[in-house]
Amino acid sequence: MSVINREFLFRLLEVAAPSGLERRAADVWLKEAATFARTSEDHYGNAYAEIGPEDAPVIALMGHLDEIGLIVSHVDSEGFLAVLPVGGWDPQVLVGQRIRLLAPGGDVIGVIGKKAIHVMEADERSKASKLEDLWIDVGLPKEEVQTLIPVGTYGVVEQGPIMVGTRVVSRALDNRVGAFIVLEALRALKDHDLKYRVVAVGTSQEEIGCFGAQVGGYRLDPIAGVAVDVTHETKQPGVSEKKYGVAPFGSGANLTVGPMVSPVITRQMTDAARAAEIPFTLSATGRYSGTDADALTLVRAGVPSAVVSIPNRYMHSPSEMVDEHDVKACTDIIAAWIRTLPETPDFTRRG
Repeated sequence: MSVINREFLFRLLEVAAPSGLERRAADVWLKEAATFARTSEDHYGNAYAEIGPEDAPVIALMGHLDEIGLIVSHVDSEGFLAVLPVGGWDPQVLVGQRIRLLAPGGDVIGVIGKKAIHVMEADERSKASKLEDLWIDVGLPKEEVQTLIPVGTYGVVEQGPIMVGTRVVSRALDNRVGAFIVLEALRALKDHDLKYRVVAVGTSQEEIGCFGAQVGGYRLDPIAGVAVDVTHETKQPGVSEKKYGVAPFGSGANLTVGPMVSPVITRQMTDAARAAEIPFTLSATGRYSGTDADALTLVRAGVPSAVVSIPNRYMHSPSEMVDEHDVKACTDIIAAWIRTLPETPDFTRRG
């Protein structure tokens, strides 16, 4: 039996929503949110769901809806498509993948092309692929390609979700699973007598600069916030526990500790987690967190913010992997924190 709302998570993961074109994921998220919360959206692609008194101070929970993708930059005379990255790609994971192109007249499926090993020169065989040496082939006559797929068409890897034991494997877990968690935390709080207006935000454009969080944070002007994202699962080969902390599958929620993260909220979360026996780990960063919290922290006069992360293997690949028990722990720790907040919290850093 699943420990999370797997059906909802899979619906979120099945849709294509690269940075700047989050509409499909936002629609799925808002439809689910409307079953128990007040919903809205803004012009920039952020989706909002809220519960609690409408005139109360706001606590914002942010998880980004966007995923890394590609954008067509050129259609050549033979109908092959050149692309640029939308977000951070390792081109090696693109080789041979199928791509869903979100064309104006309807989606088109293509494949990433690369010279076959048989026609490579000897020195080419040992070189890593560069994005500019790859192309998308949609198998259509060049005249059709030029008509159907204009420059500026977005694409994502065509790789849907599956279960492997208790682990979800899919593209876009970074960070559709974070958007899932903030809404599930809201759902867990819906029957409680809340002191705050709690707003879950499915943010846009995190992968290219956390821009949706900046827009959403300014709109909400919260007294505190939490960003939910993925972190590196540390038992996979090649990941340094000295650098990234100890965050194996099954260890629960990972909390970031560092200069830009509110030590007060982190301490409150660890206290709430221990009281409720929710598993968690800590990871340190000496700078920013690389999440929506970095933007939220600096909105207006500043928003005290924490980062809750899900251990994830194979980040920014077509087959990211998370464990549903860790997903549940992240939902639980956020809900436990909000339930235990005092009526007039003080988030001042005191050393």
